[in-house]
Amino acid sequence: MSSAHIRTPLPGPKAQALLARDRAVSSPSYPRDYPFVIAKGRGTEVWDVDGNRFLDFAAGIAVCSTGHSHPQVVQAIKDAADEFLHISSDYWHERMTRLAERINELNPLGEPVQVLLCQSGTESVEGALKLARYVTGRPRFIGFLGGFHGRSMGSLSFTASKYTQQAGFFPTMPGVTHVPYPNSYRPLFAGADQGRAVLEYIENVLFACNVPASEVAAILIEPIQGEGGYLVPPDGFLQGLRALCDRHGILLIFDEVQSGIGRTGRMFASEHFGVKADIMTLAKGLGSGLPIGMVVARRPLMEKWKRGAHGNTYGGNPICCAAALATLDLVQGEFAANAATVGEYFMGRLRELQRDFECIGDVRGKGLMIGCELITDRASRKPATALCQRVLTRAYHNGLILLSCGTSTLRFIPPLMVSRAQVDEATGMLRTALTEALAEA
Repeated sequence: MSSAHIRTPLPGPKAQALLARDRAVSSPSYPRDYPFVIAKGRGTEVWDVDGNRFLDFAAGIAVCSTGHSHPQVVQAIKDAADEFLHISSDYWHERMTRLAERINELNPLGEPVQVLLCQSGTESVEGALKLARYVTGRPRFIGFLGGFHGRSMGSLSFTASKYTQQAGFFPTMPGVTHVPYPNSYRPLFAGADQGRAVLEYIENVLFACNVPASEVAAILIEPIQGEGGYLVPPDGFLQGLRALCDRHGILLIFDEVQSGIGRTGRMFASEHFGVKADIMTLAKGLGSGLPIGMVVARRPLMEKWKRGAHGNTYGGNPICCAAALATLDLVQGEFAANAATVGEYFMGRLRELQRDFECIGDVRGKGLMIGCELITDRASRKPATALCQRVLTRAYHNGLILLSCGTSTLRFIPPLMVSRAQVDEATGMLRTALTEALAEA
Protein backbone atom coordinates (compact mmCIF):
# COMPACT_ATOMS: atom_id res chain seq x y z
CA MET A 1 0.00 0.00 0.00
CA SER A 2 1.21 3.51 -0.71
CA SER A 3 0.45 4.59 2.86
CA ALA A 4 3.07 2.13 4.19
CA HIS A 5 5.66 4.89 3.88
CA ILE A 6 3.61 7.35 5.98
CA ARG A 7 4.77 6.66 9.52
CA THR A 8 2.97 9.47 11.35
CA PRO A 9 -0.35 11.26 10.76
CA LEU A 10 0.18 14.17 8.40
CA PRO A 11 1.39 16.72 9.14
CA GLY A 12 3.58 15.10 11.78
CA PRO A 13 4.69 16.80 15.01
CA LYS A 14 7.94 18.20 13.64
CA ALA A 15 6.13 19.55 10.58
CA GLN A 16 3.45 21.13 12.76
CA ALA A 17 6.11 22.82 14.88
CA LEU A 18 7.81 24.33 11.84
CA LEU A 19 4.49 25.43 10.34
CA ALA A 20 3.67 27.25 13.58
CA ARG A 21 7.02 29.06 13.50
CA ASP A 22 6.63 29.91 9.83
CA ARG A 23 3.18 31.49 10.14
CA ALA A 24 4.63 34.34 12.17
CA VAL A 25 7.45 35.22 9.81
CA SER A 26 6.60 34.23 6.20
CA SER A 27 4.37 35.90 3.65
CA PRO A 28 0.90 34.34 3.40
CA SER A 29 0.95 34.92 -0.37
CA TYR A 30 2.65 31.62 -1.21
CA PRO A 31 0.10 29.40 -3.03
CA ARG A 32 0.50 26.31 -0.85
CA ASP A 33 -1.96 23.41 -1.15
CA TYR A 34 -1.02 21.13 1.75
CA PRO A 35 1.50 21.11 4.65
CA PHE A 36 4.49 19.23 3.24
CA VAL A 37 7.77 20.13 5.01
CA ILE A 38 10.74 18.62 3.19
CA ALA A 39 13.88 17.43 4.93
CA LYS A 40 15.71 15.50 2.20
CA GLY A 41 15.39 14.51 -1.44
CA ARG A 42 17.12 11.94 -3.62
CA GLY A 43 16.08 11.34 -7.20
CA THR A 44 12.29 11.12 -7.32
CA GLU A 45 11.93 10.44 -3.58
CA VAL A 46 11.60 13.01 -0.82
CA TRP A 47 11.24 12.75 2.95
CA ASP A 48 9.55 15.15 5.32
CA VAL A 49 10.90 16.27 8.69
CA ASP A 50 9.01 13.45 10.43
CA GLY A 51 10.65 10.78 8.29
CA ASN A 52 7.74 10.10 5.95
CA ARG A 53 8.71 9.12 2.40
CA PHE A 54 6.94 10.53 -0.68
CA LEU A 55 7.20 10.31 -4.45
CA ASP A 56 7.73 13.82 -5.82
CA PHE A 57 5.75 14.26 -9.01
CA ALA A 58 5.90 18.05 -8.79
CA ALA A 59 9.71 18.41 -8.89
CA GLY A 60 9.75 21.92 -7.47
CA ILE A 61 7.32 23.01 -10.23
CA ALA A 62 9.30 21.26 -12.98
CA VAL A 63 12.63 22.57 -11.65
CA CYS A 64 14.33 19.40 -10.36
CA SER A 65 14.79 18.02 -13.87
CA THR A 66 17.60 15.61 -12.98
CA GLY A 67 16.02 14.61 -9.69
CA HIS A 68 16.84 15.78 -6.20
CA SER A 69 20.57 16.18 -5.59
CA HIS A 70 21.87 14.27 -8.60
CA PRO A 71 25.50 13.40 -7.77
CA GLN A 72 26.84 14.80 -11.04
CA VAL A 73 25.09 18.14 -10.49
CA VAL A 74 26.11 18.29 -6.84
CA GLN A 75 29.75 17.60 -7.75
CA ALA A 76 29.72 20.31 -10.41
CA ILE A 77 28.37 22.79 -7.83
CA LYS A 78 31.03 21.82 -5.32
CA ASP A 79 33.82 22.15 -7.87
CA ALA A 80 32.63 25.62 -8.88
CA ALA A 81 32.20 26.71 -5.26
CA ASP A 82 35.80 25.76 -4.53
CA GLU A 83 36.98 28.28 -7.14
CA PHE A 84 34.79 31.37 -6.52
CA LEU A 85 31.16 32.01 -5.58
CA HIS A 86 30.35 35.03 -7.70
CA ILE A 87 31.57 37.61 -10.15
CA SER A 88 29.05 39.96 -11.72
CA SER A 89 28.23 39.87 -15.41
CA ASP A 90 30.38 42.98 -15.82
CA TYR A 91 33.19 40.43 -16.24
CA TRP A 92 33.79 37.03 -17.82
CA HIS A 93 34.39 33.47 -16.72
CA GLU A 94 34.71 30.10 -18.41
CA ARG A 95 31.44 28.49 -17.30
CA MET A 96 29.34 31.47 -18.36
CA THR A 97 30.78 31.45 -21.88
CA ARG A 98 30.66 27.67 -22.09
CA LEU A 99 26.97 27.65 -21.17
CA ALA A 100 26.20 30.09 -23.99
CA GLU A 101 28.19 27.89 -26.36
CA ARG A 102 26.23 24.81 -25.24
CA ILE A 103 22.95 26.55 -26.02
CA ASN A 104 24.24 27.35 -29.49
CA GLU A 105 25.15 23.69 -29.97
CA LEU A 106 21.57 22.73 -29.12
CA ASN A 107 20.38 25.07 -31.90
CA PRO A 108 17.02 26.07 -30.36
CA LEU A 109 16.23 28.78 -32.94
CA GLY A 110 17.69 27.17 -36.04
CA GLU A 111 20.54 29.67 -36.35
CA PRO A 112 23.30 31.17 -34.18
CA VAL A 113 22.06 32.76 -30.97
CA GLN A 114 23.31 34.95 -28.16
CA VAL A 115 22.10 34.63 -24.59
CA LEU A 116 21.51 36.83 -21.58
CA LEU A 117 21.65 35.06 -18.22
CA CYS A 118 19.48 35.85 -15.21
CA GLN A 119 18.02 33.99 -12.19
CA SER A 120 14.42 33.07 -12.96
CA GLY A 121 11.68 32.57 -15.49
CA THR A 122 10.03 35.90 -14.84
CA GLU A 123 13.36 37.68 -15.34
CA SER A 124 13.93 35.85 -18.61
CA VAL A 125 10.50 36.95 -19.82
CA GLU A 126 11.19 40.55 -18.77
CA GLY A 127 14.43 40.46 -20.74
CA ALA A 128 12.69 39.04 -23.81
CA LEU A 129 10.02 41.76 -23.69
CA LYS A 130 12.61 44.51 -23.34
CA LEU A 131 14.61 43.11 -26.24
CA ALA A 132 11.52 42.89 -28.46
CA ARG A 133 10.59 46.51 -27.80
CA TYR A 134 14.17 47.67 -28.21
CA VAL A 135 14.80 46.07 -31.58
CA THR A 136 11.38 46.66 -33.18
CA GLY A 137 10.54 50.08 -31.78
CA ARG A 138 6.96 48.84 -31.43
CA PRO A 139 4.91 49.26 -28.22
CA ARG A 140 2.33 46.45 -28.24
CA PHE A 141 2.27 42.73 -27.50
CA ILE A 142 -0.10 39.78 -27.79
CA GLY A 143 -0.37 37.09 -25.11
CA PHE A 144 -2.71 34.17 -24.48
CA LEU A 145 -5.45 33.52 -21.96
CA GLY A 146 -4.35 30.77 -19.61
CA GLY A 147 -0.69 31.70 -19.96
CA PHE A 148 1.70 32.02 -17.04
CA HIS A 149 4.87 34.02 -17.61
CA GLY A 150 5.81 35.30 -14.16
CA ARG A 151 4.81 37.68 -11.40
CA SER A 152 6.96 40.78 -11.89
CA MET A 153 5.07 43.66 -13.47
CA GLY A 154 6.05 43.14 -17.10
CA SER A 155 5.60 39.37 -17.12
CA LEU A 156 2.51 39.69 -14.92
CA SER A 157 0.84 41.73 -17.65
CA PHE A 158 0.87 38.53 -19.77
CA THR A 159 -0.01 36.10 -16.98
CA ALA A 160 -3.67 35.12 -17.35
CA SER A 161 -4.10 31.70 -15.81
CA LYS A 162 -5.85 32.81 -12.60
CA TYR A 163 -7.30 36.22 -11.83
CA THR A 164 -5.82 36.03 -8.30
CA GLN A 165 -2.40 36.60 -9.85
CA GLN A 166 -3.63 39.94 -11.23
CA ALA A 167 -5.98 41.03 -8.44
CA GLY A 168 -4.74 44.11 -6.61
CA PHE A 169 -1.88 44.88 -8.98
CA PHE A 170 -3.51 46.87 -11.80
CA PRO A 171 -2.22 48.65 -13.79
CA THR A 172 0.53 46.38 -15.03
CA MET A 173 2.56 47.04 -18.18
CA PRO A 174 0.25 48.58 -20.80
CA GLY A 175 -0.09 47.42 -24.38
CA VAL A 176 -0.77 43.69 -23.88
CA THR A 177 -3.79 42.11 -25.59
CA HIS A 178 -4.84 38.55 -24.76
CA VAL A 179 -6.39 36.02 -27.12
CA PRO A 180 -7.62 32.47 -26.40
CA TYR A 181 -5.14 29.62 -26.42
CA PRO A 182 -6.56 26.88 -28.68
CA ASN A 183 -8.19 24.21 -26.52
CA SER A 184 -9.65 21.28 -28.40
CA TYR A 185 -11.18 19.78 -25.23
CA ARG A 186 -12.94 23.02 -24.32
CA PRO A 187 -13.41 24.84 -27.65
CA LEU A 188 -14.33 28.53 -27.58
CA PHE A 189 -14.76 28.98 -31.33
CA ALA A 190 -16.96 27.23 -33.85
CA GLY A 191 -15.35 24.54 -35.94
CA ALA A 192 -13.17 21.51 -35.32
CA ASP A 193 -9.82 23.28 -35.83
CA GLN A 194 -9.41 25.56 -32.83
CA GLY A 195 -5.89 26.52 -33.88
CA ARG A 196 -7.07 27.86 -37.22
CA ALA A 197 -9.95 29.65 -35.48
CA VAL A 198 -7.58 31.47 -33.11
CA LEU A 199 -5.33 32.51 -35.99
CA GLU A 200 -8.30 33.83 -37.94
CA TYR A 201 -9.48 35.74 -34.87
CA ILE A 202 -6.08 37.46 -34.53
CA GLU A 203 -5.82 38.26 -38.23
CA ASN A 204 -9.42 39.12 -39.13
CA VAL A 205 -10.84 40.48 -35.88
CA LEU A 206 -8.10 41.71 -33.59
CA PHE A 207 -5.89 43.26 -36.27
CA ALA A 208 -8.89 44.60 -38.17
CA CYS A 209 -10.74 46.16 -35.24
CA ASN A 210 -8.52 46.83 -32.26
CA VAL A 211 -4.77 46.28 -32.51
CA PRO A 212 -2.74 47.59 -35.48
CA ALA A 213 -0.45 44.76 -36.51
CA SER A 214 2.24 47.30 -37.38
CA GLU A 215 2.42 48.29 -33.69
CA VAL A 216 2.89 44.75 -32.31
CA ALA A 217 6.46 44.03 -31.25
CA ALA A 218 5.99 40.36 -30.39
CA ILE A 219 3.63 37.52 -29.67
CA LEU A 220 4.53 35.63 -26.48
CA ILE A 221 3.35 32.04 -26.16
CA GLU A 222 4.11 28.78 -24.38
CA PRO A 223 4.51 26.04 -27.04
CA ILE A 224 2.66 23.79 -24.58
CA GLN A 225 0.64 25.85 -22.14
CA GLY A 226 1.53 25.10 -18.53
CA GLU A 227 -0.38 26.77 -15.73
CA GLY A 228 -3.45 27.11 -17.94
CA GLY A 229 -4.01 23.36 -18.02
CA TYR A 230 -1.13 21.61 -19.83
CA LEU A 231 -2.67 22.25 -23.22
CA VAL A 232 -0.99 20.85 -26.32
CA PRO A 233 -1.81 23.08 -29.32
CA PRO A 234 -3.46 21.50 -32.36
CA ASP A 235 -1.33 20.55 -35.34
CA GLY A 236 -0.59 23.52 -37.56
CA PHE A 237 -1.28 26.21 -34.96
CA LEU A 238 2.29 27.18 -34.10
CA GLN A 239 3.25 26.94 -37.76
CA GLY A 240 0.39 29.30 -38.57
CA LEU A 241 1.42 31.65 -35.80
CA ARG A 242 4.95 31.74 -37.19
CA ALA A 243 3.58 32.62 -40.64
CA LEU A 244 1.33 35.32 -39.18
CA CYS A 245 4.30 36.91 -37.38
CA ASP A 246 6.37 36.82 -40.55
CA ARG A 247 3.63 38.52 -42.57
CA HIS A 248 3.46 41.44 -40.16
CA GLY A 249 7.08 41.77 -39.04
CA ILE A 250 6.20 40.60 -35.52
CA LEU A 251 8.71 38.72 -33.37
CA LEU A 252 7.69 35.30 -32.03
CA ILE A 253 8.73 34.57 -28.44
CA PHE A 254 8.51 31.01 -27.10
CA ASP A 255 8.31 30.81 -23.32
CA GLU A 256 9.92 27.43 -22.64
CA VAL A 257 10.54 28.10 -18.96
CA GLN A 258 8.40 25.11 -17.97
CA SER A 259 8.34 23.05 -21.17
CA GLY A 260 12.04 23.24 -22.03
CA ILE A 261 15.16 21.27 -21.04
CA GLY A 262 13.88 17.78 -21.85
CA ARG A 263 10.54 18.05 -20.06
CA THR A 264 8.49 16.95 -23.08
CA GLY A 265 10.88 14.26 -24.29
CA ARG A 266 12.83 16.67 -26.48
CA MET A 267 15.22 19.37 -25.38
CA PHE A 268 12.65 22.05 -26.29
CA ALA A 269 8.89 21.54 -26.65
CA SER A 270 8.86 23.59 -29.84
CA GLU A 271 10.85 20.81 -31.54
CA HIS A 272 7.69 18.68 -31.57
CA PHE A 273 6.11 21.20 -33.94
CA GLY A 274 9.09 22.07 -36.15
CA VAL A 275 8.71 25.79 -35.47
CA LYS A 276 11.51 28.20 -34.56
CA ALA A 277 10.99 31.36 -32.55
CA ASP A 278 12.96 34.59 -32.71
CA ILE A 279 13.45 34.66 -28.94
CA MET A 280 13.17 31.89 -26.35
CA THR A 281 13.03 32.05 -22.56
CA LEU A 282 14.45 29.28 -20.35
CA ALA A 283 14.67 28.68 -16.60
CA LYS A 284 13.20 26.09 -14.18
CA GLY A 285 14.78 22.74 -15.19
CA LEU A 286 17.89 24.42 -16.59
CA GLY A 287 19.69 24.43 -13.22
CA SER A 288 18.28 21.29 -11.55
CA GLY A 289 17.19 23.42 -8.62
CA LEU A 290 19.63 26.32 -8.69
CA PRO A 291 18.20 29.70 -9.75
CA ILE A 292 19.05 30.41 -13.36
CA GLY A 293 17.17 31.85 -16.31
CA MET A 294 18.11 32.71 -19.85
CA VAL A 295 17.00 34.88 -22.75
CA VAL A 296 17.99 33.20 -26.01
CA ALA A 297 17.71 35.31 -29.16
CA ARG A 298 18.76 35.18 -32.78
CA ARG A 299 22.18 36.82 -32.95
CA PRO A 300 21.11 39.72 -35.24
CA LEU A 301 18.48 40.70 -32.66
CA MET A 302 20.65 40.45 -29.54
CA GLU A 303 23.50 42.27 -31.24
CA LYS A 304 21.31 45.39 -31.51
CA TRP A 305 21.38 45.90 -27.76
CA LYS A 306 23.85 48.61 -26.78
CA ARG A 307 26.17 48.46 -23.79
CA GLY A 308 24.12 48.93 -20.62
CA ALA A 309 20.73 48.43 -22.30
CA HIS A 310 20.09 45.45 -20.06
CA GLY A 311 22.06 43.55 -17.45
CA ASN A 312 21.85 41.46 -14.32
CA THR A 313 23.94 41.40 -11.15
CA TYR A 314 23.66 37.67 -10.52
CA GLY A 315 23.29 36.59 -14.15
CA GLY A 316 25.96 34.05 -15.05
CA ASN A 317 26.69 33.12 -11.44
CA PRO A 318 29.38 30.41 -11.66
CA ILE A 319 27.60 27.99 -9.30
CA CYS A 320 24.39 28.20 -11.30
CA CYS A 321 26.25 27.89 -14.61
CA ALA A 322 28.01 24.78 -13.32
CA ALA A 323 24.67 23.24 -12.36
CA ALA A 324 23.21 24.12 -15.78
CA LEU A 325 26.13 22.59 -17.69
CA ALA A 326 25.85 19.35 -15.70
CA THR A 327 22.08 19.38 -16.20
CA LEU A 328 22.38 19.74 -19.97
CA ASP A 329 24.86 16.85 -20.06
CA LEU A 330 22.43 14.59 -18.22
CA VAL A 331 19.31 15.68 -20.09
CA GLN A 332 20.90 15.44 -23.51
CA GLY A 333 22.68 12.20 -22.68
CA GLU A 334 19.76 10.18 -21.29
CA PHE A 335 17.01 11.99 -19.44
CA ALA A 336 15.17 13.57 -22.40
CA ALA A 337 14.90 10.12 -23.95
CA ASN A 338 13.72 8.71 -20.62
CA ALA A 339 11.10 11.45 -20.42
CA ALA A 340 9.80 10.42 -23.84
CA THR A 341 9.57 6.68 -23.15
CA VAL A 342 8.44 6.80 -19.52
CA GLY A 343 6.08 9.67 -20.32
CA GLU A 344 4.36 7.58 -22.99
CA TYR A 345 4.07 4.71 -20.50
CA PHE A 346 2.68 7.06 -17.84
CA MET A 347 0.06 8.43 -20.24
CA GLY A 348 -1.05 4.86 -20.85
CA ARG A 349 -1.39 4.18 -17.12
CA LEU A 350 -3.42 7.36 -16.66
CA ARG A 351 -5.73 6.37 -19.51
CA GLU A 352 -6.29 3.06 -17.72
CA LEU A 353 -7.45 5.10 -14.73
CA GLN A 354 -9.61 7.17 -17.07
CA ARG A 355 -11.52 4.01 -18.03
CA ASP A 356 -12.19 3.29 -14.36
CA PHE A 357 -13.01 6.82 -13.17
CA GLU A 358 -15.73 8.85 -14.88
CA CYS A 359 -14.29 11.99 -13.27
CA ILE A 360 -11.19 11.87 -15.51
CA GLY A 361 -12.23 13.81 -18.59
CA ASP A 362 -9.00 14.23 -20.51
CA VAL A 363 -5.39 13.01 -20.36
CA ARG A 364 -2.96 15.08 -22.42
CA GLY A 365 0.65 16.13 -22.69
CA LYS A 366 4.02 15.21 -24.11
CA GLY A 367 6.88 13.46 -22.38
CA LEU A 368 6.71 14.09 -18.64
CA MET A 369 4.56 17.20 -18.95
CA ILE A 370 1.17 15.56 -18.43
CA GLY A 371 -2.23 16.94 -17.45
CA CYS A 372 -5.20 14.93 -16.20
CA GLU A 373 -8.38 17.03 -16.24
CA LEU A 374 -11.06 16.20 -13.69
CA ILE A 375 -14.74 16.81 -14.49
CA THR A 376 -18.10 16.40 -12.79
CA ASP A 377 -19.52 14.37 -15.67
CA ARG A 378 -18.51 13.52 -19.23
CA ALA A 379 -21.64 14.97 -20.81
CA SER A 380 -21.13 18.54 -19.60
CA ARG A 381 -17.34 18.40 -19.04
CA LYS A 382 -17.86 20.79 -16.15
CA PRO A 383 -14.58 21.30 -14.27
CA ALA A 384 -14.46 19.45 -10.93
CA THR A 385 -12.50 22.11 -9.07
CA ALA A 386 -13.30 20.99 -5.53
CA LEU A 387 -12.60 17.36 -6.40
CA CYS A 388 -9.22 18.32 -7.84
CA GLN A 389 -8.23 19.96 -4.56
CA ARG A 390 -9.39 16.94 -2.56
CA VAL A 391 -7.35 14.63 -4.78
CA LEU A 392 -4.22 16.75 -4.21
CA THR A 393 -4.74 16.51 -0.46
CA ARG A 394 -5.49 12.79 -0.47
CA ALA A 395 -2.48 12.12 -2.71
CA TYR A 396 -0.28 13.90 -0.17
CA HIS A 397 -1.70 11.76 2.65
CA ASN A 398 -0.92 8.67 0.58
CA GLY A 399 2.66 9.70 -0.17
CA LEU A 400 2.43 11.45 -3.54
CA ILE A 401 3.39 15.10 -4.09
CA LEU A 402 1.29 16.70 -6.85
CA LEU A 403 0.25 20.12 -8.14
CA SER A 404 -2.74 21.26 -10.14
CA CYS A 405 -3.10 23.60 -13.10
CA GLY A 406 -5.92 25.10 -15.11
CA THR A 407 -9.32 24.97 -13.42
CA SER A 408 -9.31 21.31 -12.41
CA THR A 409 -6.30 19.57 -13.92
CA LEU A 410 -3.82 17.41 -12.03
CA ARG A 411 -0.34 17.96 -13.41
CA PHE A 412 2.40 15.38 -13.42
CA ILE A 413 5.94 16.73 -13.75
CA PRO A 414 8.26 14.25 -12.03
CA PRO A 415 12.03 14.42 -12.42
CA LEU A 416 13.08 13.34 -15.89
CA MET A 417 14.89 10.29 -14.51
CA VAL A 418 11.71 8.77 -13.02
CA SER A 419 11.36 5.02 -13.61
CA ARG A 420 8.41 2.94 -14.80
CA ALA A 421 8.32 1.28 -11.38
CA GLN A 422 7.90 4.69 -9.75
CA VAL A 423 5.18 5.57 -12.26
CA ASP A 424 3.40 2.36 -11.30
CA GLU A 425 3.71 3.23 -7.61
CA ALA A 426 2.44 6.77 -8.22
CA THR A 427 -0.49 5.46 -10.29
CA GLY A 428 -1.48 3.23 -7.38
CA MET A 429 -1.31 6.17 -4.99
CA LEU A 430 -3.40 8.25 -7.38
CA ARG A 431 -6.03 5.51 -7.67
CA THR A 432 -6.33 5.48 -3.89
CA ALA A 433 -6.48 9.27 -3.73
CA LEU A 434 -9.23 9.43 -6.37
CA THR A 435 -11.27 6.78 -4.56
CA GLU A 436 -10.93 8.57 -1.23
CA ALA A 437 -11.65 12.01 -2.67
CA LEU A 438 -14.79 10.80 -4.44
CA ALA A 439 -15.97 9.16 -1.21
CA GLU A 440 -15.64 12.52 0.57
CA ALA A 441 -17.95 14.28 -1.90
